[in-house]
Amino acid sequence: MVVEKKDFEFLEHTADVMFRAYGDSLEKLFANAAKATFHAMYEGKVKERIVKEISVEGTDMENLLYNFLEELLFLFDTENFFLARAEINIEKSEDKYKLKAKVYGDDATHYKIALDVKAVTYHDMIVKETDDGWMCQVVLDV
Repeated sequence: MVVEKKDFEFLEHTADVMFRAYGDSLEKLFANAAKATFHAMYEGKVKERIVKEISVEGTDMENLLYNFLEELLFLFDTENFFLARAEINIEKSEDKYKLKAKVYGDDATHYKIALDVKAVTYHDMIVKETDDGWMCQVVLDV
């Protein structure tokens, strides 16, 4: 029996949206967390008509993930950018992590957004390496 690895899964949460994302690398983990964030708002296929480059920094992995997802929500709120996928590169310097990403997506006005994600939270946030790769847990304020 072959078990297919999943990119992310949504978990029970009383008021907000919680998910766990997975990846065989840190970059894939962050890409899947971004995908899960936007999948919480719209479950269909998003076209790749727009390409943007972004960069964020963080003091640790949780801070880097928070800053990355917040930057994507900022693009959604200010430019109607709706993410389809992300290609990510993460580097560590002496005192911080740096993330550069090429993000692909479309104008959000082309999609019926079902849920408004207001923000990413630090509540119950986890980024850790596991025996199978990487896992993160994120709670989105809706």
